[in-house]
Amino acid sequence: MSTKMPRDPRGVRELWSAFVNSPFLPATVLVFILAAAAGLFAGSYTYAMARPAPHRIPVAVVGTGDAVKRAAFVAGMDGALDAALDLREFSTYAGAARAVEEQRVFGVVRVYGGRAWLDVAGAAGASVAQLLAEAAPRVGARIGVAVTVRDVKPLQRGDPRGLALFYISLAAVIIGFVGAIQLSVHARGLKPLERIGFTAAYAVAGGFAIAAVVDWLLGALSLPFVESWLILALTMFTSGMVFTMFNTLMGRWAMVPTWGVMVLIGNPSSGGAVSWPLLPSPFGAIGRWLPPGASVNAQHTAVYFGGHQHPLPFLVLAGWAAVSCAVFWTWRHRHPGGR
Repeated sequence: MSTKMPRDPRGVRELWSAFVNSPFLPATVLVFILAAAAGLFAGSYTYAMARPAPHRIPVAVVGTGDAVKRAAFVAGMDGALDAALDLREFSTYAGAARAVEEQRVFGVVRVYGGRAWLDVAGAAGASVAQLLAEAAPRVGARIGVAVTVRDVKPLQRGDPRGLALFYISLAAVIIGFVGAIQLSVHARGLKPLERIGFTAAYAVAGGFAIAAVVDWLLGALSLPFVESWLILALTMFTSGMVFTMFNTLMGRWAMVPTWGVMVLIGNPSSGGAVSWPLLPSPFGAIGRWLPPGASVNAQHTAVYFGGHQHPLPFLVLAGWAAVSCAVFWTWRHRHPGGR
C-alpha cells in the first residue's frame, strides 16, 4: 500500500514568496494585461468605426416653402437613414449658413415648388455629408421631388476623406505620453519642475514637427500654421502630463489607465474618423470631454471654420493638463523619478 507524502506548506509559501519577489510576477501580469489590451483595442475601434449608424443629425431648414413636400422629404430622409433629422428652423438662408459655419448643423434643406435643395458640409463631417448626399436623390425620386445636392464646405484636396486631422491629433496624443514614458526611463532624476518643463519642451517641438511635415513637406493640408501648431503642442503636453499623473499615482502600471483614457476610449470617440452623429451613443457623448476629442475638434475648427473657434476644446485640454500637473505636484514625492 503506497502512501503520499504530505506537501510541505512551508515549501509552497517559499516558492510563492520567491515568485512574488521575482521579475516573473510583473511579467506574468503583463501577459494578461497585454492580451486584454489587444482585445479591447480592436473591440473599441471596431465598435465605434466598423458600422457607423446615424442617430440624430442636426439639419437646418429654411423658410416654410411647400410644407407637404418638405414633410414628405424629411420623413423619407428619416426612413432612408434609419435615423431622425434634428430640424432647426431658420427664416433666412444666411442664418442657416451661419449655423453651418458654427458647426451647429450638418446641412441645409430648402423645398420650394416641387424642388428640393440640400446643402451639405463635408468639412463638418465627411461621413455624415456622404450619407445625406447619397440618400437625398433616392428620397426625391420616390416622392417626386427633384433634389439638388451641393457641398458648401468641402474638404481640402489633399484630405478627401477628412482623416488627416484625426491622424495628426492621434500622433500628438501617442507621442505625448510616449515622451513622458521615455523621460521616466531615461531621465529619472529630473526634479518635478524640470519634468514639467521638458514635457512642455518636447510638446512644442513635436507639435511644430507634425504641422511642418503635414503642411510644408507633404502639402496634404493647408494649416493655419501657428494655431494648429499650438493645438498640437497643447495636446502633446496634456497627454504627457496625464501619463505623469498616473505614474505618480500608480507607479509602473501607469500605462494601463493612460492607454485606456487616451487610446481605447479617447481616440475612437474623438469624432476624427467617424463624425459624432454616427458614433454609438456612449462614445458620442463622452468624446468631446477627453483630450483626443478636444484636440480633433479644435484642429478641425481651426482648419475649416476659421473665425468660429469654440472655447470648449481648449478648456478641456487645459483642464486635463492643469489637473494632471496639480496631482503630480501634490504627490510628487510618490513619483518613481526625481532627485
